[in-house]
Amino acid sequence: MDHQAYSRRGWGQWLGSMTLLAFAGCATQPDRSPRSLDASRTGSDIALFALSLLDRSYVSGGRGPATGFDCSGLVSHVYLEAAGIALRGSAASMAKIARPVNTADLMAGDLMFFNTLGYSFSHVGIYVGDGRFVHASNPRTGVRIDRLDSKYYAARFEGAKTVLG
Repeated sequence: MDHQAYSRRGWGQWLGSMTLLAFAGCATQPDRSPRSLDASRTGSDIALFALSLLDRSYVSGGRGPATGFDCSGLVSHVYLEAAGIALRGSAASMAKIARPVNTADLMAGDLMFFNTLGYSFSHVGIYVGDGRFVHASNPRTGVRIDRLDSKYYAARFEGAKTVLG
């Protein structure tokens, strides 16, 4: 199934299973991260809100659903609306204020940074779980979900960071 079909038809099913895992399976998962339960809940809220924006338009400099999003505009909008956290500026400026996270300790809502334009931290997305992240990709595809282990993004991944507890 191509990505566009997945984002339109399959994300709801995937989201449902992730929600079940979050509520049913979290008690059986070892806590490898020192981050708080509140941070985990906030991260889940952020991830769910980001998923609700799939297929929105990409617009360079875009900061909202009415105009479209670029990558940092999407992250800024989602964090403010879902968690009341004001993140401003470019992907690179967000990377400067966020704390590094080991990929083994990824949590929904964490920020994923990539070098997609030939300079560090030129792209940002929001981790939603199961090795996937939501981001405003480009004018052709808009806001979409991708896998961290995809050939393109794995080769450009610069690290995960967080602003959550």
